[in-house]
Amino acid sequence: MTTGLYTHQDCLAHVTPPGHPEQVARLEAIAAALSGAAFGALDRRAAPLGDLAEVLALHDADYVKMVQELAPADGIVSLDADTYMSPGSVTAALRAAGGCCAAVDAVMAGEIANAFVACRPPGHHAERGTSMGFCLFGNAAIAANHALEAHGLERVAILDFDVHHGNGTQDLLWDEPRTLFVSSHQMPLWPGTGDVHETGAHDNVMNVPLAPGTGGAEMRRVYEAQVLPAVADYEPQLVIVSAGFDAHRADPLANLNWDTEDFAWLSREICQLAARASAGRVVSTLEGGYDLTALGESVAAHVGVLMEAGA
Repeated sequence: MTTGLYTHQDCLAHVTPPGHPEQVARLEAIAAALSGAAFGALDRRAAPLGDLAEVLALHDADYVKMVQELAPADGIVSLDADTYMSPGSVTAALRAAGGCCAAVDAVMAGEIANAFVACRPPGHHAERGTSMGFCLFGNAAIAANHALEAHGLERVAILDFDVHHGNGTQDLLWDEPRTLFVSSHQMPLWPGTGDVHETGAHDNVMNVPLAPGTGGAEMRRVYEAQVLPAVADYEPQLVIVSAGFDAHRADPLANLNWDTEDFAWLSREICQLAARASAGRVVSTLEGGYDLTALGESVAAHVGVLMEAGA
């Protein structure tokens, strides 16, 4: 088997204002980074449009309707201080959610060993009834719910190593006892959530705040001591990764000091854990990462590890 790469040209049609960090160029940088011969074995698949019912299973109907109705016929509109929509944004968001669900289906069917979903807008800040932090729909949470309902899984783990807390995923899965959501993130930092005392309605949330300036060596110690043992004890049947690369030292939006090799190390540890617990089943979806060079290099390292694990 091999690694699946899900993406779609529609995700380039989600346009944000000039200077906005969550920009079209992010996907272009990723496409360039994954274009070389080293990635020739990727199973490249078009991300399908997500089923609206999958979105409505977690997001309020009034919110989804509002997003659809506010989509402009031309130009750009603001949903909040950080989140914008252009004429192609709703379709792009459905591609992102659909790509994640399709990746779950393919991994569960044994068609591919694991997958990376290179779509945008990202999703881990979108709450049940609120857009936030560049996000419209909660892609990782939607994928987890799809795995539970469509495939009958009983334990799905979501690991979020984006530098910002995955408040949306936490909100969407707060009362879902069949999931374990684990987020490492810089604190203090926007959005201000993610305290260790936020543990979910069923002790199904684990937050691991990291102080500003935390480097790769300390991150590795924290993951080895806390995160990886907790996920291993949970024995997930599927691991979903919210893969944000904005903890990189070059990223302009935060203050952690990881480097590209730290993302490779963390990806390898996740794949090794999944090999023991879930027959290697990993579905990773793009979240943050706003320095284009660091983003391309880090995604290449991450996907390279997925390919090694899936070979």
